[in-house]
Amino acid sequence: MKTIQLLKTAGSIACVAFALNATNAMAQSSAPSAASETIGQHVDDGTITTKAKADLLAAKNVKSTHIHVKTRKGVVWLTGTVPSADDKAAAGEVVEAVKGVSSVKNHLKIAAE
Repeated sequence: MKTIQLLKTAGSIACVAFALNATNAMAQSSAPSAASETIGQHVDDGTITTKAKADLLAAKNVKSTHIHVKTRKGVVWLTGTVPSADDKAAAGEVVEAVKGVSSVKNHLKIAAE
């Protein structure tokens, strides 16, 4: 009985993760497509994206939650809005520190005050 519940829970988590990744991929049309990406690259890129998002949320020097992250072959695209140039720079620095990131394309816009 516990095994069935564990499998149901794992399946639910996998479905949510897939849905979030698919939604993010559709929302980030400015980033390159994943048509030629291998399974290994996709898993690695997904891990980088997840870690980058978590680190951005945890960063004390980044004040925006309106940052979208897309990763392709280790290159991370940041889009969305931040309140200041300092937040834009800090977000780029946070993401550059994530293991596996080869470069960051910081396309964050600074919100008008």
